[in-house]
Amino acid sequence: MALREVISTGNDLAAIAAVDAGCRFFGGYPITPSSEVMHTISDLLPAVGGTAIQMEDEIAGVAAAAGAGMAGVRTMTATSGPGISLKAENLGLAQMAEVPLVVVNVMRGGPSTGLPTRVSQGDVRQAKNPSHGDYRSITLCAGNLAECYTETVRAFNLADRFMQPVFVLLDETIGHMHGKAMLPTAEDVKAGIVPRKTFDGAPEDYRPYECEADQPAVLNPMFQGYRYHFTGLHHDAMGFPTEEIETCRKLIQRLEDKVMMHTDEIESNEEFMLDDLTGEEGEVLIIAYGSVSLAAKEAIRHLRAEGIKAGLFRPITLWPSPADTMKKYTDKIKNVLCVELNIRQYTEEVERVSGRLDIEGLYKVNGRAISPYEIVNKVKEVF
Repeated sequence: MALREVISTGNDLAAIAAVDAGCRFFGGYPITPSSEVMHTISDLLPAVGGTAIQMEDEIAGVAAAAGAGMAGVRTMTATSGPGISLKAENLGLAQMAEVPLVVVNVMRGGPSTGLPTRVSQGDVRQAKNPSHGDYRSITLCAGNLAECYTETVRAFNLADRFMQPVFVLLDETIGHMHGKAMLPTAEDVKAGIVPRKTFDGAPEDYRPYECEADQPAVLNPMFQGYRYHFTGLHHDAMGFPTEEIETCRKLIQRLEDKVMMHTDEIESNEEFMLDDLTGEEGEVLIIAYGSVSLAAKEAIRHLRAEGIKAGLFRPITLWPSPADTMKKYTDKIKNVLCVELNIRQYTEEVERVSGRLDIEGLYKVNGRAISPYEIVNKVKEVF
């Protein structure tokens, strides 16, 4: 695949990726530290026939974006943790009605308004369950500038494949980081677009929510001759509300199974300097994601220079987690350290997957980044 060299920020790259991936509508509201996503995409979309709208608040922003998804347009919103809290109700509607939508969340400190200009990874749990009810979230997490682009592109394809919101987590550090990134060409991205499925039979035979037990709904774009109903209520094959017992059970089970029975299409991770770890005494497995993984890589180089064999497992898909691959390493390597800009939000998933309660952690929640030397010192302290 041909690559192009770009010098940019993470937030700008997410906006550029959206347009290259075919996004033609953005609905949002400015909020630190994600505002540059909206600023940039509002410049780019008109040039390709798209539309960006700053709504009156975060709720209206996601409602407008979801409406564009209902109309068949690739659509996105961007925000930070407080904005996700406001968007939660409409994100639940999109899960229930199966509306494809990409949500970029540039994380900052919380709860509430927290630390608006400082870094955090405090929205990991929120991204797993942004709204109430039974469903499975799909959440990707960029770990470098290039992935701010490539994971946003992937999010659009996953949203159309699974017909639901897909989250892309950045954080303040990586969103505002400015540097060089090697990206696929816009032509290659366009060639890789996987459009959502549509029904091309007779309108009277169309049943958008009547599908296989592990597959998403087939929602034709509105205004093209096919009639159906959008609702947040449990619904039948045409989308109309129902309380029929078996219909309701099958609907909610399908929202689970359409994701969890196809995790091989979603899960992604990076394995850094793990090839030579065999499970010998003294080896160290570090688990980190997002901007923290950059510090972890530098720490691993320092540790190895001092004779300590360490490696990094980095989940790129946070939800559903790359459980089988992660467990392979937690089963083999005794010393495991999770490094997060929160308190145990992903460590709990590592414990669940591994079945271990001896996972060590390095956590920081004061809005400052974790340095490589803090990781080096923590490894020496606990192992």
